[in-house]
Order: sequence, then C-alpha cells, then structure tokens
Amino acid sequence: MQKWIITLGLSVAVAACTREAGYEIDQGAFGNATLNNVQVMNGELTYAQILGQRFAAEVPTQINFAFNSSQLDASAQRILLRQAAWIKQFPEARFRVYGHTDAVGSTAYNQSLGQRRANAAVAFLTQQGISRSRLEAVVSFGKSRPLIDTPNRDRRNRRTVTEVSGFMDRNPLVLDGKYAEIIYREYVASATRESYIQREDAGGAGSSDDE
Repeated sequence: MQKWIITLGLSVAVAACTREAGYEIDQGAFGNATLNNVQVMNGELTYAQILGQRFAAEVPTQINFAFNSSQLDASAQRILLRQAAWIKQFPEARFRVYGHTDAVGSTAYNQSLGQRRANAAVAFLTQQGISRSRLEAVVSFGKSRPLIDTPNRDRRNRRTVTEVSGFMDRNPLVLDGKYAEIIYREYVASATRESYIQREDAGGAGSSDDE
C-alpha cells in the first residue's frame, strides 16, 4: 500500500510538470501575433483592421447623449479625451465617427440628429490637436442600428462610435518595415518611465520633511 501511494504521488507530480510554462497567465491570446501575420500575408486581415481591434480593446469607442441633443456632457468629453490621446499615438491612421439615435422621431430628423452628434465628436477631437483631415463624420445611421431594440427612448442607442478607417493618403499602405517603425516607436515610448531617484542634499540628509 505504501509503495502504491508513492507511485501515485509521482504520477501526479509528473502530470503537473507537463503543463506549458506561463499557462497560468495565458488569457487565450498566445499565438495571436503569428496568426495576425499569417492573415495579413494572406490578405485576410489588414493593418488598419489590426489597429482598429486594438483601439476598440484599449479605449472606449462610444459616447452617449441626452434625448434630442448633440451636446457633449462631461462623461462624453472624458471618453473623447481618452480617444484623442490614443489617436495621437498613430498619426498615420484615419478615423471615422458614426452617429446614432434612438427610435423616437422621424427617420429624416434622426438622420440629421445623428450627423450632428458625429460632427460634435469630431469637432471636440480636433480641438485636442488632431488634424481634421484624419477625422470623418461620414455617415449617420440615425435610428437604423440600435443597440437595444426598443421603440422607446433609450440612452444606449443615442451614441456615436469612433473607429479606425484606414491610413492617410500619403501612407495608403503601411507594410513591413514601415509598420514595424510605427510599432517600434510606440514600444520605445512605452518603456519611458519617470525616475523616482532623489538626490541627497549637500548635508547628506536623505529624508524629506513629511516623513
């Protein structure tokens, strides 16, 4: 019996050792870089789509509005500030802002209201220093694409959505080395950290007054 218990314990230990390194922290994205490269080479995926997926994952892409309004409230402005900060990292990319409404009102009126909302978001982004040539309020879907299927007022349907639409005309195709330059530039910037090393004063005192 004792020998059997020892053997069982060894079997469990060996089984545990067969797990891949880093399995605890893998969130299912391992290998995505290789997959993306293959899809780009096959024409199944573009760099703009990759950038768009990243934008949607890292920044809130949607803002919402009060009923029958295209005014940006404080929450909308905070989100647009985050969008602007992200957009500034990629001066080669272009973006589109799509306007939406809820189902209350006529199709024609909601078409106009959705366009005004898209225009308001674009205007705010340009005020943050983003070139107007990189931003398009190209279409209003009005009430035709609700998030919540209801004929009633619903704030979730009163929204604009910002998306990556492509690259600037001067860089219509960002391939190979050029794309690597973009990613490398951001990679280097992300490694920059503020130094917290404090110099001692001439008297050699290393503590601050509020310690």
